[in-house]
Amino acid sequence: MSTDKKVWFITGVSSGLGKQLAKEVLSQGQIVVGTFRKQDQVEAFNNENPGNSFGVLIDVASTQMIVDGIKTIYDKFGKIDVVVNNAGYGIMGSVEEISDEEVRRQFEVNVFGVLTTIRAVLPQMRKQRSGHIINITSIAGRVGSQGLGIYNGSKFALEGIGGEALAAELKPLNIKVTNVEPGPFRTEWAGSSAAYDNTKIEDYESTVGERIRGLQNLSGNQPGDPQKAADAIYKLAQLEEAPVHLPLGKIAYEVFGKVNNGLIEELAKFEHLGKECDFE
Repeated sequence: MSTDKKVWFITGVSSGLGKQLAKEVLSQGQIVVGTFRKQDQVEAFNNENPGNSFGVLIDVASTQMIVDGIKTIYDKFGKIDVVVNNAGYGIMGSVEEISDEEVRRQFEVNVFGVLTTIRAVLPQMRKQRSGHIINITSIAGRVGSQGLGIYNGSKFALEGIGGEALAAELKPLNIKVTNVEPGPFRTEWAGSSAAYDNTKIEDYESTVGERIRGLQNLSGNQPGDPQKAADAIYKLAQLEEAPVHLPLGKIAYEVFGKVNNGLIEELAKFEHLGKECDFE
């Protein structure tokens, strides 16, 4: 099927920011291929905007499902213009207590699933000499905090692999890459979408335990508006020159400022130790 409309591939559109973004893109008359983990969700999405909304059954932890799903899109449309790696979740608990199995699952979904998606779309994007890869990371990919260490690690990895390094590699090929870093938005990220490993070691109660309770209490009351975020991401995809980083929300910008300023101060304070380590 040849089409002049832009084809968006958005992972994880059953809820939250992904769902809102799919609605925004469809309202603009574009085509959205969205991923779901349940067949009835696929069928409902197919009927939402016939001719423009297409659901595919993909678990982003499955390499084969991703590869097969993307092949289906190329077979149908011949192109993908915008990829939004949105699917993901957070595991919360202390670094010491979260099991190896849970750590691996976190990275399978948040990192390796994204990497598989990127690798699967790049051959055609390189042939097109066009495209935009948008990774939904987080302010948690720029600064670590107690109770989120494993989630932080997955998002830090995505920032480096799927964002900054990839952007440098693809810039000469006219393929844009942006890491979108939301602050707290009113989605189910800290609610039903999260996985909690409640702190059992008492020593972590005042740090990890307090942090997790704070996130749970904030759920449903976050200041970020998903609809405004979706609008911003849609506008981002229309830019001729796109940024590598786009924080979303006032808190995200405040965090970025504190992290950057704090790093500059720390570097200056201890440069007497680190700077003089070169050969004379």
